[in-house]
Amino acid sequence: GNIIGKSPAMQEIYELILKAAVTDANVIVYGESGTGKEMVAGAIHEMSDRKGKKFVPVHCGAIPENLMESEFFGYRKGAFTGAHADKSGYFDIADGGTLFLDEMGEINLNMQVKLLRVLESKEYTPVGANQAKHSDVRIIAATNRNLRDQIDKGLMREDFFYRIHILPIDLPPLRKRREDIPLLVDYFINLFAKGKSTQPLSGKMHEALFKYNWPGH
Repeated sequence: GNIIGKSPAMQEIYELILKAAVTDANVIVYGESGTGKEMVAGAIHEMSDRKGKKFVPVHCGAIPENLMESEFFGYRKGAFTGAHADKSGYFDIADGGTLFLDEMGEINLNMQVKLLRVLESKEYTPVGANQAKHSDVRIIAATNRNLRDQIDKGLMREDFFYRIHILPIDLPPLRKRREDIPLLVDYFINLFAKGKSTQPLSGKMHEALFKYNWPGH
């Protein structure tokens, strides 16, 4: 895939990705914004037995609290004002595949309880339905927060956390794997050049990029 790096830190990440790909256990990817958490989740999915099914990214912080349940579980026609037809939720769309919960720390306590029930029972009920549906979904979550702090502050349920925190992967920021910078520079130059000839970067430019602190990467 597009995960670039030969540093010892990235070699460890590749090993964890391979380990995660051969199991169906839930995974949580920790890392600062811009470290490639979704790329890692996608790589695990593509190397797993679920690769023929969908990889569904969900940006948890972008869903209004009052819509969380209907977005995840779907709803039936007439379930509420404006529900003019049945709508599939993320669990329907990701059936047989992988649901990627980006910024898991943004999920409110009420929704954590409902998701925990699905993880425990392998069933969920669309809003307005009277019959549960079977869930066959693998969860990969990601966060840039310290979730144990969230637990201490009462913002995250410990039982929900431990249902997801089975295979943790810590993504190192670029400033902690500087030897990968030249590889990334070459990759992006070739990507944006799209086949056109390019001038190699000067030694000074490479040195400046190497010394830069790369906040958020």
